[in-house]
Amino acid sequence: MKTSRKTFIKAGALTMSGMLLGVDKLSAITAIHQTNEDNLHKLQPLGYAYNSLEPWIDAQTMEIHYTKHHQAYVNKLNDALQSYSELRKLSLAELLGRLTNVPEGIRGAVRNNGGGHWNHTFFWSILKTGTQPGTETLKRITNDFGSIDAFKEKFEKAATSQFGSGWAWLIEKNGKLQVIATANQDNPIMNTAEIMGKPILAIDVWEHAYYLKYQNKRADYVKAFWNVVNWERVESILTSK
Repeated sequence: MKTSRKTFIKAGALTMSGMLLGVDKLSAITAIHQTNEDNLHKLQPLGYAYNSLEPWIDAQTMEIHYTKHHQAYVNKLNDALQSYSELRKLSLAELLGRLTNVPEGIRGAVRNNGGGHWNHTFFWSILKTGTQPGTETLKRITNDFGSIDAFKEKFEKAATSQFGSGWAWLIEKNGKLQVIATANQDNPIMNTAEIMGKPILAIDVWEHAYYLKYQNKRADYVKAFWNVVNWERVESILTSK
């Protein structure tokens, strides 16, 4: 196989309009890593009970979302990489950050399932009740959007207007915050992304993320999301160098 770890690491970082975002920092955001001698990707511990986010996200949705949907992405990613020993040595951020270097025969599977694994692990990490935006978060959001309310309005619009399945993101690019949306399991760390940047906050707007509780009322789910944002984690990501 021609694709090797050296091929990926040679680039060293993700290039985003002159800005370099190292894959080691992207890995640190979610702490996604392989955990055994076979270099298999693993479902990371959720870190809290399934009912911790009620009443805004119900326990049944959380359990199914985590144990069924997320686990399926991990399993299918490992299946896709089974015959590629060198690719199995890479972190998920390295794989997604140099997606165009992944062999064409498995690129779609890595994009969809690797993206699903990364996105969900990130999503779980920024969910928690009872927190408030930190000083630096408020400062940066106010500087770049005008106010926290203006930011929320823009974020909600991105989430509710995403056609079909996908995600809405708050990212940092070239020192500025901006809101974007991606389809399916795409994300802004992929080098195939229309807009690349450092993920700060995200919401999953696939129907399985909210349908049991909110049915087709995606807007209600998006509004409820603000009650479960782990602003402490957001502040930590935003201020990390």
